[in-house]
Amino acid sequence: MRNRLMTHLIAGGLLAGWLSVSASAAAIFVRVAPPRTIVERVTVRPGPSYVWIGGYYRWSGQAYVWVPGRWTYPPRPAAVWIPPRWTYVPARGGYVFVAGFWR
Repeated sequence: MRNRLMTHLIAGGLLAGWLSVSASAAAIFVRVAPPRTIVERVTVRPGPSYVWIGGYYRWSGQAYVWVPGRWTYPPRPAAVWIPPRWTYVPARGGYVFVAGFWR
C-alpha cells in the first residue's frame, strides 16, 4: 500500500512538472493591442555590472498588466538583454508575446 502511494505521488509530480513545462511553452495570443509602453524612471544603478531590464505588459488572461522594470545582474559577462515585445500576426488578427532573453 505504501509503495503504491509513493508511486502515485511520484507519477503525479512528474505529470505536474510536464504540464507546467508544456503550458509555459505555449504562445500567448491576444486579439487586443497592448497599451502604449509606460515611460519609467530608471533608478540609481546598484552596482557597475548591473543592467536595466525595462518594464513590459504581460497578459493576465483578462487584461494587460504592467510589469515594472528592474536592475539585474547579467548571467555572464558582456551579455545583452533583448527586451520582450508584442508582435502583431496579421494571419491570426492579434498579438503574440515574444519573451525577453539574454544574448
